[in-house]
Parts: sequence; C-alpha cells; structure tokens
Amino acid sequence: MYCVKKMTEDLYWVGASDRRLALFENVYPISRGVSYNSYLLLDEKTVLLDTADSSVSGIFFENVEHVLNGRPLDYLIVNHMEPDHCALMQDLVLRHPDVKIVCNKKTLAMIKNFFTFDIDARAVIVGEMDTLCTGRHTFAFVMAPMVHWPEVMVSYDTATKTLYSADAFGTFGALNGNLYADEVNFRTEWLADARRYYTNIVGKYGTQVQALLKKAATIEIETICPLHGPVWRKDIGWFIDKYVHWATYKPEQQAVVIAYASVYGNTENAANILASKLADLGVRDVKMYDVSATHPSFIVSECFRASHLVFFSTTYNAGMFVNMENLVHDIVNHNLQNRTIALVENGSWAPTAGGLMRAEFQKLKGCTILDEGLTIKSSLKEAQLSQMDVLAQAIYDSMDHPAPAVHEDAKPIEQNAMFSLSYGLFVLTARDGKKDNGCIINTAAQLTDTPKRISIAVNKANFTHDMIRKTGVFNLSMLSTDAPFGLFQHYGFQSGRDVDKFADVKGMARATNGVYYLPYSTNAFVSGKVTQEIDLGTHTLFIADVTEARVLSNAPSMTYSFYFANVKPKPSALKKQTGWVCKICGYVYEGEQLPADFICPLCKHGAEDFEKLPE
Repeated sequence: MYCVKKMTEDLYWVGASDRRLALFENVYPISRGVSYNSYLLLDEKTVLLDTADSSVSGIFFENVEHVLNGRPLDYLIVNHMEPDHCALMQDLVLRHPDVKIVCNKKTLAMIKNFFTFDIDARAVIVGEMDTLCTGRHTFAFVMAPMVHWPEVMVSYDTATKTLYSADAFGTFGALNGNLYADEVNFRTEWLADARRYYTNIVGKYGTQVQALLKKAATIEIETICPLHGPVWRKDIGWFIDKYVHWATYKPEQQAVVIAYASVYGNTENAANILASKLADLGVRDVKMYDVSATHPSFIVSECFRASHLVFFSTTYNAGMFVNMENLVHDIVNHNLQNRTIALVENGSWAPTAGGLMRAEFQKLKGCTILDEGLTIKSSLKEAQLSQMDVLAQAIYDSMDHPAPAVHEDAKPIEQNAMFSLSYGLFVLTARDGKKDNGCIINTAAQLTDTPKRISIAVNKANFTHDMIRKTGVFNLSMLSTDAPFGLFQHYGFQSGRDVDKFADVKGMARATNGVYYLPYSTNAFVSGKVTQEIDLGTHTLFIADVTEARVLSNAPSMTYSFYFANVKPKPSALKKQTGWVCKICGYVYEGEQLPADFICPLCKHGAEDFEKLPE
C-alpha cells in the first residue's frame, strides 16, 4: 500500500523510511533510522527527483505508480549517485522505458559504473545553470562537486523557489508522519542528528560547502527538499546559519568536550577531576565521552559544536589507546579547524600518548594546543592537583565569556524586573545597523525561570517585526501607569518605515545589546535574544533568552484596563470627531470612508473591528 505526502498541488513526496538499518553507510549508528526522500512533480511533463535505497524498493515503486496514476514518467533528475539514492534507477528504466535521465557529465560516467542499461540513448546532459522546462515549472541546475561526491548537483525550481539539495541539509532519522521541519521540535529532537550527519558525511568538505552556500545566497529559496530528513519551508535562515558554522569550522558554542580513554579507571578519574574544576570556575557546558563506549561519530559531531576540546589518553602498546587513536585520526580526517585543544596523557613507565596526539592535532588549521598539558604516571597524585588547576584555568581563560552588565549596581538579571511583565502594554525596540525603531505591543510573557526566557507576539505589519527577524535582538520596555497618551501616539500611530521615531526623542538610553530602551514612563526593561520563531499567521511569536533585565521604577504596570479607563480619550471627546473608532483600543480614523483593508496602527486589528462615530 502506498504512503505518499502531497506537498503542493502538483508535488508529492514519494520516499520511504527505514528503521531497521543499524549502520548508515555501514559505519554510523542510526538508532532513529533514516529516510530516503524522493519527490515527484506532475507538470505537463512528469519529473522524479532521485530514487531511493534498494531496501525500500517495494513501497517506493508503489508510491511512484500511485502518484503517476497511469501517466508515463518523462524525466528522472539525478542529483546524487550514492546507491541510497540511485539504487532503483535500473528498475525504474524497466518500468518506464521512455524516461529521460537528466544528469551531468560526471554523473553519466557513474551511471555506467553502476548499471548496464543504455544510458547514452536517454541521457539529457546539463551543466552549470542549464535549465529544463517541464511546463509550469523550470529547473535550473547548479553543480556542487564534493558535497560530498564529485558528481553532485542541486536542482532549483524557479517557479516555486524550491531547492532540491541532494545530501546538503540532510539529517539522520526516519520521518514519523511529519514531513516538514516546522512540524517537529527540530532544535531539541533533530539538531544533534543533523549536526552528526553533516560533520561525519560532509564535514571534510567545508570549502566546497561554502562554495555551494555562496551560490545559494544568490537565489531566493522558499523550500529546501533534502534527500534525508525533514523538508524546510520555515526558519530556513536559521538552518543555513548552522551550515555556515559547520562549513567554516566556527564553533557553535563556547563549550568544553572531554574525550578520555581509560583502561582501569585512573585516566577517567583524572578527566572527572578536570571537569569538576571547570565547573567550579563557572563553565556550564561540559560534555564527557568515554571513547570506548561512545561511537566516534557522536564525538566528532560534538567537537564541531564546541570551542574547546580536551583529550585524555592512556599509553597503549607505546602509542595512543586504540579507540583514542581512531577518534583522533577521525577528527583530523574530517578537517576540523579553529579549536582550542588540551592534552593529558597517562603511562605507567613510558607515556607517549600526549606527544602522538599533539603531532596529529598540529595538522589542523587554526587550532591552538595549550602548553598547559599534564602527564600522569598510573594515577593522579595529590601533588599534581595544582597542575590540574593550572590546566583548568588555562581552558577557562581561553574561552569567550559574556560581557558584564553595564549597570555596576545591579545584577545582570534582576528577578523583580520579570515581575513587571503583565498582559498590558509595552514599547518594543530594535536596531538594524544605524536604524532604530520601536512600536507598541500588548502580548509579552515569561516562559521559564531557568533559563530566563520570554515570548513576545509581534504583528508582521510592524517595521520593528522585520528588524527583529533580521537581527534577533530586541528590548522590551514595560510601560507604567504614568505613560501619557502621546507616547502611544508616537510609537503606535505611525510607522518607522515613514518616520524616524527617535529623531527628536531625548533622554533615551541603550542597553548592553546596543538597542534603545525607554528610561521614562516605564518600570522595567528586558533585553532578549531570539532563539525560536513561531509563525502565527498575522503575527510572529518570538521566543527569546533574557540577556539583561533592569528595574527602573516602582510605578505600577500599564494594563489594558488602566489604559481604557485613564489614558485613551474619553468617548465624549470622540463623538465630536468625524470618522471611525477602533472597538479594541479606541484609535480614531478620521474620514467618511474607512478603507476595507485598513489596519489599526495601535492594536493591529482590521477594519471589521471599527465602528462609525456618532454624528
């Protein structure tokens, strides 16, 4: 029985998932399985983009034939020739003998290596930015050599702005009904698998990935369809940013990974002592891995994530312990760069592991190997604890630490500042380059206490919304009951696209993040750094970590009820005007006719929430 996913009116996912496969490429453990993505377009011509692995041949062909529904298959586009994506090509040709195969010259040669059918008679050879029109859709082809095979190309549908990205942007893990990344909790449940997939499969080819990313930056992408894992249609910039970090070998986080090889537990004990000392110094992200218990692919992935790496190895057969040697060679072979590395060796009579590890890691570009290493003879001694202190301090000192708060008399985050959040009214400020802007919002809430995390809902019509999406940074000023109506008019009744809201404003202050906050008519401000965006249709819900919070006064917070009762103009005054009044916030539109598409500049409600003022 077929199992397909309709993506658009004429595009279908016809792939399959394999949860029985234990090792991807017979080397990488995949406890969550893997998906083999294939896409079928029903245009004036039918187009299949890649096939699948032989292990899922049954369901794959059921899917393809169901979607075709008796139509012939006109084109097969081959983006990548690894057997997990092309294994079914020959069977497909037998089923559809008139199919044309769209490929590049390198792919053509590989097809001849794998299969015996006459490819020359049906091949459509394409090169850089060649196009193929199939009716309503036109595909442009971009070569992506060594991402991660030499024949790789990606296909771009100019009509829908969809990038069929081959193995780029792929992820370990079987699909569980949800096809799109925004339908799952990708950041907590999928990111680690995405990172492990990239670092181990593609990680060596960072230069080539950067070249592809530069090409991708020149086109508008609304959807990314990879050959493994979820499809991307939202937050694409966030995932591309991860690829930029990985491809440029830039650490994602200031963190410490400790990998140790221990035979009888003494080396492991020393590693635990170092981890404890790092924690005492304030390092909050320390991960430890026993190289004999953890597959190297997981540790390699973590080394791509973290800024600082520590390797503890016992000496074994006059060399590195065998599993540590495999890990070190794996890291070097994956071309990791720009890390700070510390080395600790153990040996009962002739320790050599430290020097051997150093010689290997010196092959890596941009890496700093700390001089503060340590040699242990069988077990760590009391007299060596001071050396361990020095090593821990050297690691800590080489890390980037957050800048201190600008207010010397206050903690970086004051709990009382969070108490000022309410269902009320706030001034939201942002900065993009040299441009400052702010607007009124009415939805803000604290989500968690540890870490301090808030959410704000911002109408997409606001200029401030666009600035926050671009920069990921904002300040939220909690309005107090002494805020005058003119403040609401200034920040809510005009757009920053048309005026500079801060041109004539005096007395403003900037927080540590460089963004303005209101030091008057407010009782607190909070600085946020966006960690997640949720599309709510008319609004975007920004979830952000609090980076700074400050109590400014003891005045009560401005609530909607207080605003209606004490701040907005009274109904008697409104009746003297000609026009329409917003039933939600009291804003008055002056004019006999209210445009059907009018949106209230204060509360962002539409024309349906306005009523005509009495004569």
